[in-house]
Amino acid sequence: MSINYSIPMDYTRQKIRVTVVGCGRWGSFLAWYADQLGHKVTVYGKAGEISYEQLSMTRQNEYVRFSKSIELTTDITRAIKTADVVIVSVPSQAFRNVMGDIRGKCDMTGKYLVTCMKGIEISTGKRLSEIALEFGLESWQIAVWAGPGHVQEFTVGNPNCMLIDGYERSTVERIIEYFKSPLIRFYYGTDVIGTEIGAAAKNVMGIVAGVLDGMNLVTLKGALMARGSREVARLIKQLGGNPLSAYGLCHLGDYETTLFSPHSHNRMWGENYAKGKKYDKLAEGVHTARAMALLADKHGVDMPITCAVNTMILDKLQPRAMMEQLFDRTLKDDLV
Repeated sequence: MSINYSIPMDYTRQKIRVTVVGCGRWGSFLAWYADQLGHKVTVYGKAGEISYEQLSMTRQNEYVRFSKSIELTTDITRAIKTADVVIVSVPSQAFRNVMGDIRGKCDMTGKYLVTCMKGIEISTGKRLSEIALEFGLESWQIAVWAGPGHVQEFTVGNPNCMLIDGYERSTVERIIEYFKSPLIRFYYGTDVIGTEIGAAAKNVMGIVAGVLDGMNLVTLKGALMARGSREVARLIKQLGGNPLSAYGLCHLGDYETTLFSPHSHNRMWGENYAKGKKYDKLAEGVHTARAMALLADKHGVDMPITCAVNTMILDKLQPRAMMEQLFDRTLKDDLV
């Protein structure tokens, strides 16, 4: 691990209390980032979890090194009690359990909740903000943080553009003011449905990109980018969002970091699958493919790439069988 970058301090920024729930790659980075901005940061993790215990003992992991000002705790009530903003970065399928803990033990009155992971709940097909609303949060409290970027790039000073979306414009503006910097330029989102679906779906496309890499079929990534964004746009429209969101930062704008970068867990999962190797790091696209295939079936949306990935994973098909499934489809117009 090598971190040689510090974000220039903005002394005009309002300093707040930030709690990060989650100690993985993104959770630890977001804690580091908020601390760099001058906010008071607390990190919550479960006792016994490897990621938390490593940070607790060494105050660093393979991605970041924590300053002494960052507090770590296994007490979620204590972590959230004093927070102005609660950032959640856990595996998407664990989000409901996290919200259950928060609802059962904590008072979220007057606090913002920012989701910083990308996924759809398999059992219900719900987006993460929908789950938060289900647990009693008001729409103004919820923001969604999405868009391209890798921890390994940010921590050495390579900037990127990201997106904050939410149900209320004032919430989006407030969260951007808290977290903007020369390292991350934020854009204002106006379509929560499109942002959450698009952000989750790009991980599925990352798996396909990895399979193409593993099969030495990199030339097909152009077709993947064109057709992948098109089928995601169809689903977004059917769910009531703006189909153009599929071509923004939440999805197409995130393809470089997901379909090409060596840091992409989803791309690496797909490449290893194609080579018959096991990949142990979290690849959200594996679960998202299942959730999106169920949504596509429920709403009658044609999503051939997503459904082929889901079938490949569930039936443990050889990657070539997935490619044949896609290329043997009946010919359709390009814009369908």
